[in-house]
Amino acid sequence: MKRVLILGSTGSIGTQALEVVSDAKGDFEVLGLSAGSSWRELLEQAKAYGVPTVALANAAAAAQADEVWGGRVLAGEGGIRELIADSDPDLVLNAVVGAAGLGPTIMALTEGIDVALANKESLVIGGELVTALAEATGARLIPVDSEHSALYQLIAAEPVPGTVTRLVLTASGGPFRGRDDLDRVTPEDALAHPTWDMGGRITIDSATLMNKGFEMIEAHHLFGVPYERIDVVVHPQSIVHSLVDLNDGASLAHLGHPDMRVPISYAMHLPERADVDVPRLDLADVGELTFEPPDEATFPCLRLAREAGEVGGTAPAVLNAADEVAVGAFLERRIPFTGIPRVIDRCLDEVPTGPAGHFQQLFEIDSRARERARVLVDGLGVA
Repeated sequence: MKRVLILGSTGSIGTQALEVVSDAKGDFEVLGLSAGSSWRELLEQAKAYGVPTVALANAAAAAQADEVWGGRVLAGEGGIRELIADSDPDLVLNAVVGAAGLGPTIMALTEGIDVALANKESLVIGGELVTALAEATGARLIPVDSEHSALYQLIAAEPVPGTVTRLVLTASGGPFRGRDDLDRVTPEDALAHPTWDMGGRITIDSATLMNKGFEMIEAHHLFGVPYERIDVVVHPQSIVHSLVDLNDGASLAHLGHPDMRVPISYAMHLPERADVDVPRLDLADVGELTFEPPDEATFPCLRLAREAGEVGGTAPAVLNAADEVAVGAFLERRIPFTGIPRVIDRCLDEVPTGPAGHFQQLFEIDSRARERARVLVDGLGVA
């Protein structure tokens, strides 16, 4: 039986991870769960899965949970770190959204614990340091994103160095593929993703193509492949999750219906595979698979992410912080959809960046970039 922690358990990935636990019928023991502020849902999960300890990043929510639950409730970011350190799990599934997920990743890797990583910001912000930490402690980073899970499996099938020459990430194109009237789109329009059911921030990032930019940075760090050998192609059907080119001219692709339970199950069960109750792929029924290049003129976030990744150091931390602030402002209707890349572009120009020497430096640059992004949103007439 594998002992697991699920961080961000009330979100989209976390709830599906618990479905995987239920379907596994005794393969997993859930030692702890964490959430941001959704304490009622978290306690319902804890009761359903016999979990003794929970953690809530929001201290007020933790206090409310502690009043009504007989189990152990930990509070704040320190509480989540304590949950990891005290539980002695075999695997931490990190499904925390945003920069808040970096700390738990650092904690788990420091303890030598394998991380099933759904928090891409851990590698966007701290890729160089996070991968070095994993190598030093021997803990594994197992990707949960569908694209990186696909690449992980395809690369594992080609163990000879130099065989894989290029990585190709597929993008659905989001809800606005082919549109040029993006100043008028609403948060409701942007949240209507055509193929995936995801949380708010990642859905908006998918609509701007920033999510695919983040995935380029993540792939660079996970697989040690330079940016010039990482491409993105728009594939509206979301059947091909990623592909790799090989040195002999062949390409290998990972295909399947879009369902996050598949990569979650793969990461949680590794090195084994388990049955997942999803429809089997029938290509004749799908009918056609189409591909096109991304429109970086209309969706500049993809270009901004690649440029920040190529600069490296603390630049991707600025990219992520500015994106989080800008996406939040768009969801609050304070800036238009097209204001998101404008805020990010200005922030990257105006916040000094350099080499990433230690984790504290990343947290500090994240704070400075957020402050600058808020000024750009509030005081510079972006809307």
